[in-house]
Amino acid sequence: MIAKTATNPLDRIRMLSQTGEHGVTSSSTGELRAKPTTWQLYKSIIQREGVIGLWAGNGANLLRVFPSKSIVFSTNDLYSRQLGAIFYYGSDEKYQNSGRTLPWSLSFLAGGMAGMTASALTYPLDLARGRIAGKVAGIEGKKAYRGIIQTVIVTAREEGPMAIYKGISPTLLGSMPYEGIKFGTVAILERTFPIEKLDADDGTGSSSVANNVTRKSLFGGTGGVMATMITYPNDTVRRFLQLQGSRGTAEHFDGYWDCVKKTYAKYGIERFYRGSLINIVRMAPNTAIQFGSYELLTQLTKGYF
Repeated sequence: MIAKTATNPLDRIRMLSQTGEHGVTSSSTGELRAKPTTWQLYKSIIQREGVIGLWAGNGANLLRVFPSKSIVFSTNDLYSRQLGAIFYYGSDEKYQNSGRTLPWSLSFLAGGMAGMTASALTYPLDLARGRIAGKVAGIEGKKAYRGIIQTVIVTAREEGPMAIYKGISPTLLGSMPYEGIKFGTVAILERTFPIEKLDADDGTGSSSVANNVTRKSLFGGTGGVMATMITYPNDTVRRFLQLQGSRGTAEHFDGYWDCVKKTYAKYGIERFYRGSLINIVRMAPNTAIQFGSYELLTQLTKGYF
């Protein structure tokens, strides 16, 4: 939650770049700009929504990310133990006592399954957050969507109950490689740079904890950047699907591949990567904080659970 709040302004600008619902127009023609700069997007948000607009959707994001990341990390641990037991030791207890880490292939599989589990269970929250943050207010300052509950209710009422699951297919498809690459990259780095080479414990345990947290933060940040670079086009498609049928959006797609074909035909391959650079800048600290915080809390609560 701390990571998401700290990087929400970058995330808001990234999502407006993806969706094109930014309200930045050309001063000469008055038409919507196809590729506004980061500074133009920033000014558009400030002018129409004020400074608080940079955190639009953050409340919905926090409501989404708390259960989502809890499920991702806990089910990843669960799936990792089960896969380790199945493929190596025959039982969960033997695997845990071995002290070994999974190879990257099984870490990829465990992370991917964890990502799909979390996405399936928390998707309506993700859709609400996408609609709130993916649109800028009108010139008069009126917002199409104002809160997570209001967004879910309005969406279901105006577009039907199943509308709260628009875009779930690319989300599930994307969460498998995204979380898989993230956890798989961390596994590769952990095996390449084992903790024995980094530890310099002073006898109190504090140095060991600090090393573990720093190590996991660096590995997590690297994993997040790798996952983002590879899966970003799929994320753009799912944002388009989430916004179709919403207030002020006229475009309609008949499913995932129709969205891909129409977007490519109209804009070219570049359209799928719009906003990717600022997203990479955002993801490095975001995932570093996630993995570092998780490792710190795990170390501090040992013996309590």
